Amino acid sequence: MFAIFKKEVRSYFYSPIAYVLIGLFVLMVSAFFYLSNLQSQSADFTATLPSVGFILVFVIPMLTMRILSEDRKNGTEVLLITSPVSLYSVVIGKFLALLFVFLIMISITFIYPIIIFAFGNPPIAPLITSYLGLILLGASFIALGVFASALTENQIIAVIISFVCLLFIQLVDSIGGAAGGLVATILHWFSLQSRYNDFTSGQLSLASIVYFLSFIAVFLFLTIRVIEKRRWSQG
Repeated sequence: MFAIFKKEVRSYFYSPIAYVLIGLFVLMVSAFFYLSNLQSQSADFTATLPSVGFILVFVIPMLTMRILSEDRKNGTEVLLITSPVSLYSVVIGKFLALLFVFLIMISITFIYPIIIFAFGNPPIAPLITSYLGLILLGASFIALGVFASALTENQIIAVIISFVCLLFIQLVDSIGGAAGGLVATILHWFSLQSRYNDFTSGQLSLASIVYFLSFIAVFLFLTIRVIEKRRWSQG
């Protein structure tokens, strides 16, 4: 697993992909920080973090698109699934590599709260819970993106699949609100965004943490099942 992790992290930073995505992410977060905090002279960075969650809908699919589809396209997937390393180790190693790149993205945004602390005294607890929620949300998005990448050898299709799924996840509360009744209740319960909102409001909800971790586990398990099915179909 650790060998897979190192290989994938190295491949991201030996190519322009990580640098372009990190630069794009920081640029968009900077724009929201300027509009939400500097221009309005607000010392509450937690109000900006929900916007950062929306940015991930666009960034995560581009981050995850090649993680498994590239192996399949280049024919190296056969080497992975026939190697002594278990599929669980391969998938989790790749997931952790993506999570590592994502955490680097997030760590760069720490500069914005530092700027706010230099000129004000914002509450610390909501900031900590908001960042924890953002990391769990991003990890969940990555797990779904890894699953999408396992479905096809075409990276563009992988981007489209994960983007559409993530956009639906972001809008599921609005869809439920429009539907109303029992549908709204069910969709709200399944919504990642509503769980994330608990963290941005300063709540440290164990139920939400368990839900995020379960979401990640389910999509990593589905990814493994997709690859296993392909392995057995190939004999």
